[in-house]
Amino acid sequence: MSGGRATAAPPGLSLLRLSGPLRFLLVSSFLIPLGSFMVLPFMSVFLHERLGMGLGSVGLVLAAASLVQFSGGVVGGALADRIGLRRTMVWALAVRTAGFVGLLAALRWPPLVVGALILTCCGAALYLPANKAYLVCGVDDERRPMFLSAGNAALNAGMAVGPLIAGPFVLSSPGWLFVASAALFLVVTAGHALLPVEEAPTGPMRGAAGEDSGKAACLPAGRGLLSGAAPLPFAANLLAFYLYFYFQHYLAVFAVERASSEFYSLVLLTCFVLVIVVQPLASGRIRRMPYRRALVVGFLALAAGMAVLSAGTRAALLLGGALITLGDIVLFLKNDLEALLRSPRSDAVVFGQQRLAAGLGACASGILGGQLYGVGLHAGETGWFWLAAAAQCLLLPPLLLAVRTAPGPRKPIDSRTKRKDES
Repeated sequence: MSGGRATAAPPGLSLLRLSGPLRFLLVSSFLIPLGSFMVLPFMSVFLHERLGMGLGSVGLVLAAASLVQFSGGVVGGALADRIGLRRTMVWALAVRTAGFVGLLAALRWPPLVVGALILTCCGAALYLPANKAYLVCGVDDERRPMFLSAGNAALNAGMAVGPLIAGPFVLSSPGWLFVASAALFLVVTAGHALLPVEEAPTGPMRGAAGEDSGKAACLPAGRGLLSGAAPLPFAANLLAFYLYFYFQHYLAVFAVERASSEFYSLVLLTCFVLVIVVQPLASGRIRRMPYRRALVVGFLALAAGMAVLSAGTRAALLLGGALITLGDIVLFLKNDLEALLRSPRSDAVVFGQQRLAAGLGACASGILGGQLYGVGLHAGETGWFWLAAAAQCLLLPPLLLAVRTAPGPRKPIDSRTKRKDES
């Protein structure tokens, strides 16, 4: 059975056959979050303790940054359609480099920090849709989970190592971290400028009519930013990121006050290792899993993890983080795969639309979460914050699953690949 072969040895062998540019792109997928995550996971602590911002204000800043970083992806996807994947990635990395230079300048003039943070998020918004589309351009539906998982594994490896490097220095010597991040982004930007113009990395490319052609599915479609969006994957992604970003935004403050910044880095490392190891191994199974079942499994794992975090012990931080990570492994990959399958738009535009949903969810989480966490902090008990998040993980998804949406037009599917997911 072809679906079974997709999850065994061939994924690793396929990666070994990647071209030099694609291997560079995977290395960059490690280096870029390495530089970013030496800084960004600690921004709530940095803004609160180093710059003296209140947690309500911190929540608003993080909400705005998240909205730009994720929702701006819809602009990034459209830009990639217009000027090409490689040029979009280069411009995005240049913008992000400027943002880290701005963070360095903000150490002398603190008001710059918000603008610099937003600038780094603008770069991320432009980069990721083009990056993902370049990686999977021309890959048939059966192998796309493996390619996306390889990119996610590299990304999470960088996200894991970054906080380990930065943890001891983020409050004492942030300037050196900003300098190192900016220098790393300069090097990666130069490498991207040398990439060839996008072409299919492996296998036949699907043209607009579903036949093999020399044109990728990432070419301009000439339609609005949101036209052709798949409603259920869009809404599910919005909800998943809304719930997950309670963890992403506020675990740092919660964990550092109960343990240390080093232990928080260990929790992040555990979560990232799970993504690196589990998602590639499970990608084939996630692809074949019925969509609604995947949503149920993912949201239940998020609920369990949030509830465990409320205990506040070191063991609870590790176990809760692991459960939440297992939930996002299923939800984030499955939502992307389902959106690619259900939407007739180019890959870059689909990834951008999914990033828009993610940004709306992360922004809502930042606004509401900051206020809720601030209330808990003033009351002297923040454990209930995670119980409130867990309750939402249980109560909100049934409303989503109760909505039945008519499937829209779909991308043509390779005749060798059969879809087994529920609509």
